[in-house]
Amino acid sequence: MSTDKPEAAPPAEVSFEAAIARLGKIVDRLEKGDLPLEESLRLFEEGVKLSRAAQERLDSAEKRVDELVGVDSQGRARTAPFDTRGDDT
Repeated sequence: MSTDKPEAAPPAEVSFEAAIARLGKIVDRLEKGDLPLEESLRLFEEGVKLSRAAQERLDSAEKRVDELVGVDSQGRARTAPFDTRGDDT
């Protein structure tokens, strides 16, 4: 049995940095090639979930940056209501 335990929080609740760190550990374990098939599949599934959650966070961050620094076709700053709730999602 492997000592790599899945993160306690669901991937959507894990910070971007924690997701990337965990993905690195998963990749390291899978690259070694010494895991049983079921453990490899479990880690792969966890990695896919973490990857999707991290990508969603990146997409959200990109949207927020675009809203903050966007300009229209005349070079004027675009303005729009900005959600200040503090959600990462």
